[in-house]
Amino acid sequence: MELKEIVETIKNNNITAYEIAKNTLLTEVGINKILNGTSQNPRKSTLKMLEEYITSYGKGNIANQGSITTNTQINSANQIDIDLNVMLVPLVNQYAYGGYLNGFNDPTYIEELPKIPFLVEKEHKGEYICFEVKGDSMDDGSHESYLERDILLCRNVRKDFWKSKLHINKWDFVIVHKDNGICVKRIIKHDVEKGIITCHSLNDYYEDFDMDLRDVTKIFNIVDIQRKRNRR
Repeated sequence: MELKEIVETIKNNNITAYEIAKNTLLTEVGINKILNGTSQNPRKSTLKMLEEYITSYGKGNIANQGSITTNTQINSANQIDIDLNVMLVPLVNQYAYGGYLNGFNDPTYIEELPKIPFLVEKEHKGEYICFEVKGDSMDDGSHESYLERDILLCRNVRKDFWKSKLHINKWDFVIVHKDNGICVKRIIKHDVEKGIITCHSLNDYYEDFDMDLRDVTKIFNIVDIQRKRNRR
C-alpha cells in the first residue's frame, strides 16, 4: 500500500493512533504525525507495520508485536525491524527527581543514570533525556494525556532559544524549575519580552500559572512517549 492509501484506510475505519501503538512497535506520537501529514516520508518499515496492522485489523486478528518499555531488554533481533534505530537514553525516574535537580550540570551524574532503549524512525540530534511522569496533572482522560509512570523522551531546548518564542503549538514540555522541581506542562503563552511562560495542565483540577524563565534551569521538548501496556 502507498502512504495515502494507508492513512485513508486508518481514518475510514476510525482506528486510533493509540490502538495501533498499543499493538505494534510504533509510537502514538509517530503515528499521529503520519496521520496529520507532519511526517510525509516515513520509513518503509513503518509503512509495512501499518499495512500489516490494518490488514490484520480487517480480519479481526491483530498481531501483537509488543512494545519496548523500561523493563524490556533488546535480546532478540527478530523483535525489531532493522530499519528502525534504537537510542539509549538516560532515565530520570520519579525517585531521581531530587538528584537530577542537584546533578543536571554534572556529566558524571548524567552518565551514571540508567539508560533505556527508545525506538525511533531516525537518529535524533541534540541532548536527550527521559523523564518518568509523576502525578495526574496532565491526565484529562483523553488521548493527549500523560499518565503517571509514562516515560517521556525529551530534547533539551538551549537557553539561547528561550529568547525567541518557544514552539508552544508544536510541543509539550518538561520544565525544570530551580525551586519547584520538575513538571510536565503545556505552555499556552510565552511573553518573550518579560521572559514569562504560562503553564497549563490538562487536568482541570489544576489552575494555569505563570513562571519566570529566570527561575527555570532547563526546558525540554517532549518528543515521544513510552507507555506500559494495558493502561487506560
